[in-house]
Amino acid sequence: MSEFHWQRAVIKVGSALISPDGHQCSAKYLLAIARFITESREQGKQVVIVSSGSVAAGRSTIAHNAHPSIAEKQAMAAVGQTQMMANWSRFFDFPCAQVLLTYDDFHDRSRYVNIKNTLRELLNNNVLPIVNENDTVAVDVLKVGDNDNLAAYAAMVAEADTLIICSDIDGLYDADPRLNPDAKLIPLVESIDGGIYGLAGGPGTKVGTGGMRTKIEAADKCAESGIQTLIVNGGKGEVFDALLDGRIPGTRFVPTKTPDSAKEQWLKHTLIATGRIDVDAGAKQALIETGASLLPIGITKVQGDFMSGDAVEICHQGFPFAKGVTLYSAADLNAIKGMRSDDFESIIGYSSGEAAVHRDDLALL
Repeated sequence: MSEFHWQRAVIKVGSALISPDGHQCSAKYLLAIARFITESREQGKQVVIVSSGSVAAGRSTIAHNAHPSIAEKQAMAAVGQTQMMANWSRFFDFPCAQVLLTYDDFHDRSRYVNIKNTLRELLNNNVLPIVNENDTVAVDVLKVGDNDNLAAYAAMVAEADTLIICSDIDGLYDADPRLNPDAKLIPLVESIDGGIYGLAGGPGTKVGTGGMRTKIEAADKCAESGIQTLIVNGGKGEVFDALLDGRIPGTRFVPTKTPDSAKEQWLKHTLIATGRIDVDAGAKQALIETGASLLPIGITKVQGDFMSGDAVEICHQGFPFAKGVTLYSAADLNAIKGMRSDDFESIIGYSSGEAAVHRDDLALL
């Protein structure tokens, strides 16, 4: 088993572990996962759960034929989401939060920023976020049932360093272990290419509809964002004892970049600045020397017509020295520039926090 280290992880738990019989939630496999989460948090680490199983959990409540319609599946999800949350919450003596997302949320600029800010606040307050696909509205994803890729997006927006995919198989094999008794586990994947995708088999259970391919797709997305991915067997309690010891009893996909370099590259080169913010000397010094967030009190001038979630250049005396994602629109920043956060609500009617650009969303040029 290879060793690994992590500080913030997204743990994806599949339908076969949440609802082994395909009809209701069960504690059978979740106790070991919950203990791993609790002990990891006690070590000062942070965890986000991405949980499948809402449709399976609500299946016994909604009348349906052998092949439920989309509307019937959505009704199952609406019932099952509350059952799934109640099932998770009973394992923990700290608060849990339900976060329902769709792919559209990740691709809409302002919603992406809002998700990131919400997850940041939940983790800062020691709340365990439990993410699930919003199956009551996500028609296309219901047809695919792909919470592996949802977990990859969640890992990126949560700025995790690790994605742990709990499956019903020990990891990635060089052949299908269900058909070939000589199949060998691949403990380490350093690059994901066509050969790796070629090893992906079909779905493993009748409950979940994502197979090994979607797990590799998730690992591929994470690798590009500096996030390591583990595929482990979530049905074996000893797996989580090994993970607590820093050992990986499964497959580890190595990231191609460090998280810092991946994010910095995204901020510097991928995002196109749609406006400029000029700051005073004190703000510039705080950003460069202490890694502070940019506060509106240090802003002297706002240029452009940008919205919350857009990228902006940060300048001093007209020269750009940083780039980041703004939490306020140009109009609102113009109104609150030079002001303290206590005054935001009385001036613009709301507050998105004291920072105009949070230090986590800022890169020095």
